This record gives sequence, C-alpha cells and structure tokens, in this order.
Amino acid sequence: MTKTSTELSQETREELLSTLKKRFEKHMNRHEGLEWDKVQAKLEGNPEKLWSLNEMERTDGEPDVVGLDEATGEYIFYDCSAESPKGRRSICYDREALESRKKHKPENSVMDMAVAMGIELLTEDQYRELQKLGNFDLKTSSWVQTPANIRKLGGALFCDRRYDTVFVYHNGADSYYGARGFRGSLRV
Repeated sequence: MTKTSTELSQETREELLSTLKKRFEKHMNRHEGLEWDKVQAKLEGNPEKLWSLNEMERTDGEPDVVGLDEATGEYIFYDCSAESPKGRRSICYDREALESRKKHKPENSVMDMAVAMGIELLTEDQYRELQKLGNFDLKTSSWVQTPANIRKLGGALFCDRRYDTVFVYHNGADSYYGARGFRGSLRV
C-alpha cells in the first residue's frame, strides 16, 4: 500500500483518537445517546475522514461529535472551539475575493482551506445549532456559507454570539480580520 499525504502515522492517529475520546466524554451534552466505541469504529474505517479531523484539530477547531444522521448512519462533527479556530483566521471568503484584492492579500481563503482540509463550511442553520450546545464566538466571529445571490454582489456572511444572541452579519467577501475565521463540519 502506498502512503498518501492524507494518511496519518500510527502515532498521530492514536493521539487524535485519544483527544477526540476525551473531548467526547467531557462534553456528553453535545451528543446524548451516542457511544464512543461506535464513533471510533466508524473513524477507524474511514482514514481519509480521520485525516480531515486531524486537520480540524491541527488548526485549533477542537472537533466533536454533534449528532448522528439516522438516514445515512453518519456521525456529524463540528468545530467546537470556544472561539473561531486560531489556525483559520485572517482569511477572506473565497478565491475570487482573494484574487480581487490589490494590496495586503491574506494567505488563503475560507473556501480553499475548507476544500484542502476535506470539510464543509458551516451553514447559518448549522451555526445556530452549534450555539444551542454552548456559547461560541463570544470574542470572535466565523464565516458561514453564503447564498449565491449575496456572493454574486460581492458580499459574504459571518456570525457570532453577543448579548446571549446569535447574530448574522455581512461584509465584503474580500475582507479579513484577525478575529474572524471559520468553523467546519464533517460527516463520517
């Protein structure tokens, strides 16, 4: 078997599974009724998904199980870090926005980074579901999937939580800030 760039070493794999298990056990309110052994078995059978979870972890997303899709049997992971993941901040929304900047271009874009990691950007609805599990983005904000009609006009959406309320805002897709990143989801 040829080793691919998305294949984790045995040591990294074991360390990641241990981290995910501890997080799972610490935050049982996020996934009531689910069993870690079944989640782990699914992860071990999907090494490419384990690689994506490692990318989420490596960029400070603190991924955790937030549900099970009964129809597909897939476990759903979201980034559950208290603030927008540190390793995914200061980036504009997509490639078009990145290329439109004449000066002070960020290093990457949300959409390019998500694709490279093998994850999906949270939708506004998913972001609101996440906020039911705790208080996230009290000091930061996170880009969310933006409808095509808004993006076509140059905008993009982001969310945060202030005053015990989830807010949705807009900004130019080419903007980027040190306190704005993105949260992802992964189905395994």
